[in-house]
This record gives sequence, structure tokens and C-alpha cells, in this order.
Amino acid sequence: MSRLTPSFVLGYHGCDREVGMKAVTGEVPLIMSDAKHDWLGRGIYFWESDRDRALEWAQWKHSVGWCKDPFVVGAVINLGNCFDLTIRENLDFLAQVYDAYAAVQAKSGFPLPINRDSAKGASKNKVMRELDCAVFNYLHEIIEQGGGEQFDTIRGLFVEGEAAFPGSEVFRLTHSQIAVCNEKSIIGIFLPR
Repeated sequence: MSRLTPSFVLGYHGCDREVGMKAVTGEVPLIMSDAKHDWLGRGIYFWESDRDRALEWAQWKHSVGWCKDPFVVGAVINLGNCFDLTIRENLDFLAQVYDAYAAVQAKSGFPLPINRDSAKGASKNKVMRELDCAVFNYLHEIIEQGGGEQFDTIRGLFVEGEAAFPGSEVFRLTHSQIAVCNEKSIIGIFLPR
């Protein structure tokens, strides 16, 4: 259900300055997030082509005590085997994955996780995406169990924030986000100007 996307994109990662500098010099890899509320499941997260949004994210993390010194690093990312959520067939397949996940949860007697607003006020767009995260992680699990080719990246477009102007359906925090699942998809890390 994916397409090999032989394209390179620029992504920006908001982080702590110390971590970012060590990532640029190759001392440490960027951290693979495995939080239960990650929007696209497990991965290293980048804001596609948007350095300023990555910095806003790092500044927000600083405001809630999760980041000492807000900083941004850039990366050249090869999307590779990309599960791209801007492609209709991938969205249809994701709905099937959800159905399978919901059936497993029901059979096991476990409730479905839910997406909810952040208690820390990041935005009011259900940014704690526990359901979405669980479905993406289940997708990885069924591919692995079936012996299929794992995704290198997952790319999604997210509408978020306040309207850009009164009556608009364009929203100020809308963004394209990439979760890098295969660290080898990060071709290089750099300091943006």
C-alpha cells in the first residue's frame, strides 16, 4: 500500500541545543520517539520544510519543562518506502488497519485508546493522538508479522491551529510531518541558517 518515493525532502527537528549539536557532529543519533501519543506512531519526527514550526515546537517544549535550550536541526530525508497519507489508497488501507486493530482490541477486552486535547495546552486539536499512534504501531506490527517490507517513513498532512483569518478554512498551524522509521533514511543532519 505504499509507494517507493525516490524523493529527498528537507525536514526540521525541534530539540534541545545540546542534543542537536551532538546529532550534527554524529556523537548521538536523533531520538526515536515511542510515546503513546505520537501522531504517526514510533519514529523520529520532522516538520517538512518548516524550520520556524520546528523552533516553535522546541520553544513550547521548553515552556513546559521538556527542553532546556530550544534548538532546530535540519535533515535531508530520503522518503524511500513511504506510507504517504496524502495518497487516497493509503488512507483507505489505514482505515482497514484500524478495523483490524479495533477487532483485536474488542476480542481481547481492551478499550480503544482515544485522541484528546493536551493538558499542557499545546493546542485544542486533539494533539494527544493515542488512537492514531496505536493504529500506526499496529500497522508496523502486522507488516513485520507478515514478513512485508517495513516503511522507511510515514508522511502526513495535519490541519491544526486557529483560522488564518475570520471565516477561513486555512489554519495557522497546518503542517506536513514526517516520522522516520528507518534511521538510514536520514541522509544527513545540518545546522539551518
